Amino acid sequence: MDDRLMTVKQIAAYLSVNERTVLKLVSDGSIPGVKVGNQWRFRKAMIDTWLDDQMLGVTPRYVERTRPPDPSRRMLELDSCFQPDHIQPALAARTKDGAIEELAALSHRLGLVRDKTWFMGALIERENIMPSAIGNGIAFLHTVRRHPEQVTRPFMVLGRSREGVDFDALDGQPTHLLFALGLKYDELHLPWLTKLSQMFARPEAVRELLDAPDAAEIYRSLSEAEKRLSPAPDSPL
Repeated sequence: MDDRLMTVKQIAAYLSVNERTVLKLVSDGSIPGVKVGNQWRFRKAMIDTWLDDQMLGVTPRYVERTRPPDPSRRMLELDSCFQPDHIQPALAARTKDGAIEELAALSHRLGLVRDKTWFMGALIERENIMPSAIGNGIAFLHTVRRHPEQVTRPFMVLGRSREGVDFDALDGQPTHLLFALGLKYDELHLPWLTKLSQMFARPEAVRELLDAPDAAEIYRSLSEAEKRLSPAPDSPL
């Protein structure tokens, strides 16, 4: 794993874009970075994984816009793939693998995946390539490749750990909110990752979910955060 930290200038040169584009991408939550004082810093291996995800269609493309918009593609609404029973409000696990196993078990119990062992292994595979924790107590887990035969329908589950789990986050802090995304078909090209990052742009957003007494209140807080987002046209891949 390449843990080298890079500056905005270095990332701009690496991606062959200008520094303003890099600042917009990281401010939008589109690329992984952490602010140290008033300066952004980036882990090269995480940027490489972000590029790989774009090539796989897991995240929307911002650096390169070569294809016209496809009107059949849309950003998923929260309630299209996420419900209150998709939330585990108190994870028992204290380790990364244990937390992933709980999320995989929840997904299987809900009938969202056909094989719990497969989903757990696929999430761990992605974690071994690059940890999914973006800092600020949040991780967005997903598989490296789509497996429509294993995922019954596109979904998201959420596990909460008030104590926190070590997910090798960029800021070195424990992770409290673990979102696991089930990818299926091309419509899940996942502007969801960007959407979720935008929902947690407010500093108090994580605290609201940690303070919520139960799954229903967690779901309500997320729904309110989604409503606060300004509507924007879908981004083409």
